[in-house]
Amino acid sequence: MRRLLRPFIDAAAFVGFDVHRATTLRQLPRFTRDALAYRRRARGPFELSPGDLAPILTDFHAPAGIARGQYFHQDLWAARLIYARRPAAHVDIGSRIDGFIAHLLTFMPVTVVDIRPLETDVAGLHFVRGDMCRLDRFESGSIDSLSCLHTIEHVGLGRYGDSINPDGWRVALRELARVLAPGGRLYLGTPIGRERVCFNSERVFSPKTILDAIPALQPVSLAAIDERDRFVSDADLDRMLTIPAGCGLFELTKP
Repeated sequence: MRRLLRPFIDAAAFVGFDVHRATTLRQLPRFTRDALAYRRRARGPFELSPGDLAPILTDFHAPAGIARGQYFHQDLWAARLIYARRPAAHVDIGSRIDGFIAHLLTFMPVTVVDIRPLETDVAGLHFVRGDMCRLDRFESGSIDSLSCLHTIEHVGLGRYGDSINPDGWRVALRELARVLAPGGRLYLGTPIGRERVCFNSERVFSPKTILDAIPALQPVSLAAIDERDRFVSDADLDRMLTIPAGCGLFELTKP
């Protein structure tokens, strides 16, 4: 149902109407009752005055957290594989800092490359600003452990301030293959399904397109997140090709 409603919700947001905010207003009566009940009973330094009201109306029926979705499964998949392999260092290209990179920093240093700026003083995190279509700071065959999660689909669409290049995704994949060391690992995640561009958001790839674009690399393992947000471990290419809309996860090596 959420997928069916998504175009209408996005269209409403485009013209300035926030559907989610409108639905939360239904919780105002409960908030009001709770505030009055608290005020009648509270004493001491935590008494309630009107100036102390800070309504949060979205958490009354919210779950404890989110243990699903593409980013959750993808980040956990890659972090577990890297932890099992325990490389001396790791380089990431454009993945999520407050998810996947935070996982890795619990057990190893990480160098992050991104076209966008990043201010950080986090121990073990080294940031390099750069374009993944030109990884000039890295010699060919120099990186033993490399990741690029939910990034390749954006390259060349201008969404993040990069140059427009319809072939940018292919150029970037070749750069990843170039810098990967023989015997090293590349952990790649990207949307899969019916091939198309959703400008300027992302591209959706056939898994076969990804593998064909980097013939210098071979799969070590394949996994996926399907259209129902279920993690599919040990997925083969045929299984991945049946997923109408999901995320493909590729563990690749250079012979």
